[in-house]
Formats: sequence, C-alpha cells, structure tokens
Amino acid sequence: MNTLAIIGGTGLDTLGILHVDKRELVNTPFGEPSGPVTRGSLFGQEVLFLPRHGYNHNVPPHQVNYRANLWALRAAGADSVLAVAAVGGIRTDMGPGRLVIPDQIIDYTWGRSSTFFENSPGGKSEPVTHIDFTEPYCDELRQRLLKAAFAGNIAVVDGGTYAATQGPRLETAAEIERLERDGCHLVGMTGMPEAALARELELCYACCAVVANRAAGKSGDIITMADIDKNLKSGMQRVGDLLESLMSFD
Repeated sequence: MNTLAIIGGTGLDTLGILHVDKRELVNTPFGEPSGPVTRGSLFGQEVLFLPRHGYNHNVPPHQVNYRANLWALRAAGADSVLAVAAVGGIRTDMGPGRLVIPDQIIDYTWGRSSTFFENSPGGKSEPVTHIDFTEPYCDELRQRLLKAAFAGNIAVVDGGTYAATQGPRLETAAEIERLERDGCHLVGMTGMPEAALARELELCYACCAVVANRAAGKSGDIITMADIDKNLKSGMQRVGDLLESLMSFD
C-alpha cells in the first residue's frame, strides 16, 4: 500500500486522530466531490481523507457524488481506499458496535451515476467496458485490515455480504427479511456504486463497516438516532484502534 485514502462515514471525522496538513479543492470531470480532500497524517503515516457526507454532514447517501469523490482521491494520489461506513446488522453476530470487513455486496440502489464508462451526449464514442466484479473488495487491503485487527486484539467479523440500499430512510422489517433471504448479512446505504467505481479506477478498495443498530425487525425495538449515535461512538473508537494498528504495518 502506498497512498491510502479514507472515505469517512458518520462519526469518523469526530475522532480527532487525523493531523491535518492542508485541504485541497480537486476539480473533476464529474462535478464537485463531497468536500475538499484533506491531506494529513494518521499515527505518523500520510493519508488522504474525504468525508462522504460532507464536512457538515449534509449530503444524504442517495445524493453523494460518488464518481467525483473517487476521481478526486485518485487525482490527489491515492491508490488504495478504505471506506468506513455505518451499517445495520442483520446476522446475529453483527450486533451494535461490531466492526465488519465485508467480502461481498449486493446492490439495491437505483438512479445513481454508477460508472465512468458512459458517453456524454454528442461526445466521443467510447468502447463498451466491463470490469470483473466477482470479488468486489480488494483482498490485499482486506487482509491488511484483518491482520491489523489480530495484531491489535481488535474484534472484527471477517466477511459478510453488504446490502446497499437507496436510503435515506431505514428499511422496513419485510425488506430486511427479503435481504436476509437474499443472503445479506449487513445493510448500508453507501456501499454502491462506491465499490464499483473504485474498481473502474483500479483503486484497491475495502470497507470497514461499523454496526450502528440491529436492522429493522431484528431487535423488536424502534430504531432511534440516539441509539445509533451511542453505538457509533463506541464503534468508531474501535475504528480508531484499528487504524492505529493498520498504520503500524505501513
């Protein structure tokens, strides 16, 4: 791994562990990213950081400019991307506060700009391009995360299928039952098209999912933002520990 970029989700930018050197406005052919790219250091290692939902957390998941975000990070020098994302836990071992390193994903989103390989109206015709997405996450980075977790004595769940839903609302209990029948183990709103776009740009991309709540119908309780915030706070502390261990390998 050379230059690692971290795409932050809910809670990551509040940890206070990133030393900021500067923020760069990066222009892309696909519009504006969620904010300037932060260049700084994390436990002594140079990293790039971009908050997926903006620095004021005002960009909902279905309106994130995923293409601009990934393009901006690559333009800033990233070759690896770690996506940190809050999710709901479907499988019983994915309770609130747990960290999950998923290995598969199913896309249930719609209407999002999901590829760089498309022709603009009246523009130059480009050949049709298909990426191999059999394994949607970069195994090299996944293994580094798992080794860092082991070295730091940090409990993580190795593997799982991420269901990417449209949002911004949470799912119904029936929808979660459907996702479970489909083989999904956790559910979030930002995993796609982020993972596929990273693959198109040949970026090594992996996800560290933080379980913020039991998915709808899995606990018998109403899901509240207060509970989500509490679980994210503890989960993000573990993310910080994982990042510290990961940086010791680089």
